[in-house]
Amino acid sequence: MSKPTTETTGTAKRRDGENEDFEAGLSKSDTSVASFAGHRGPLSNLQHTLHGNPTLVPVIVLVVAIAFFGIVVGSRFFNPLTMTLILQQVTIVGIIGVAQTLVILTAGIDLSVGAIMVLSSVIMGQLAFHYGLPGPLALVAGLGVGTICGLINGALVALVRLPPFIVTLGTWFVFEATNFIYSANETIRAQDVAASAPILQFFGTTFRFAGATFTTGAVFMVLLVALFWYILNNTAWGRHVYAVGDDQDAARLSGISLSGTLIAVYATAGLICGLAGWAIIGRLGSVSPTSGYEANIQAITAVVIGGTSLFGGRGSVVGTLVGALIVGVFAMGLRIWGTDPQWTRLTVGALIIAAVAADQWIRKVSA
Repeated sequence: MSKPTTETTGTAKRRDGENEDFEAGLSKSDTSVASFAGHRGPLSNLQHTLHGNPTLVPVIVLVVAIAFFGIVVGSRFFNPLTMTLILQQVTIVGIIGVAQTLVILTAGIDLSVGAIMVLSSVIMGQLAFHYGLPGPLALVAGLGVGTICGLINGALVALVRLPPFIVTLGTWFVFEATNFIYSANETIRAQDVAASAPILQFFGTTFRFAGATFTTGAVFMVLLVALFWYILNNTAWGRHVYAVGDDQDAARLSGISLSGTLIAVYATAGLICGLAGWAIIGRLGSVSPTSGYEANIQAITAVVIGGTSLFGGRGSVVGTLVGALIVGVFAMGLRIWGTDPQWTRLTVGALIIAAVAADQWIRKVSA
């Protein structure tokens, strides 16, 4: 066996010395964890807070609006009767607002929610009054029609891959025309609905609590919001909805079925619009093919003012309810104050622009 040469032995000693020097130097080095986040000022902190709590601003606006009208109008506004009347007036918008929120959370939009609602109500009334179908069966048929309309929207968006705006703009006209053709533009009177299918007027039932009058429709709206708040925040399906709206490519790579989620969202939205059709019969007492003609715009307004991002992935059904209440408070407050009704539209328009501008500013922190 050959012996190591003097050169080899010297090289090994030099390496040992270098290792000892390296270890000695390493023991004296800074062991603190590197930080890549710079110091955030108050404005940046506010952006991050609002990004994580999209409902915060609408809640503040609602509280300020109630306080303002309570001061300038007084007891005519700030009393149980007025507060519950506002709740009743936003019931329909609040219900279809839940449907619109689900769609917008996926970075889509549904312009046909109002048409689906009215078509569902017309189906319920026509089947019960003209065809003698029992009220519960007519109700189920109307809800089924709403769900089918939603499925059509979802299939065109998810499978045919058409833009949601174009799809629902087209189906808005299709569903609206179907409504007028099927109903022959006939309004079924409240007494006829009560005689043939009283269950269709269920959401118009009133009861008193704590000195105020509530409708079952308003209670249903609150329960529906609570249900979908839980679903969106505590179920896998709810997390999929947010993920699809936030980044479709990332959602696909994580194993989420984009088409399945989108179809389920639009179908669920259609079912909720069917429930809104039931609620609007209770609200009006009658079945009218011309009711709710602005419902789709009002729903989008509530969603946007409520803090849900039109770009998807961020928002809450609770915020949508707050957004609907904000519009209701301004409409009622300005009416009691005696101002021109156009001031309400002007105020709502300004709130929409402010809400979208705030969303754009908040979104910058996530980039």
